[in-house]
Amino acid sequence: QVQLVESGGGLVQAGGSLRLSCGNSKDNSIRYDMMGWFRQVPGKDREFVAGIGRTGSVTDYLESVKGRFSIYRDNAKNMVYLQMNSLKIEDTAVYYCAAGDRFSGILHSSRRYAYWGQGTQVTVSS
Repeated sequence: QVQLVESGGGLVQAGGSLRLSCGNSKDNSIRYDMMGWFRQVPGKDREFVAGIGRTGSVTDYLESVKGRFSIYRDNAKNMVYLQMNSLKIEDTAVYYCAAGDRFSGILHSSRRYAYWGQGTQVTVSS
């Protein structure tokens, strides 16, 4: 069973930065065709935040995080990262890492991802 593990969440003041990391805790030799980050707050559906294709040349972002968040991957380590800058209170959520084996050009749909992490809490305070 694939086990994606996220790290880097925490409490930060508005305007601050955090970097989330994600990798396969069991086998770091696996390179996924697509990787992404989603987030969820209680009572709301999980929403797409950012995604990246196999080589890193294709990315996609939630409109509200464009210019503030950056997704990138280190294929040598088979890790994906989400650099979050200028954080806002509304960015508070549990952030989930996701990975898929087949990239067809669509990164924003959760149905394209077969593997999910357990989530890491990001809390932005005023």
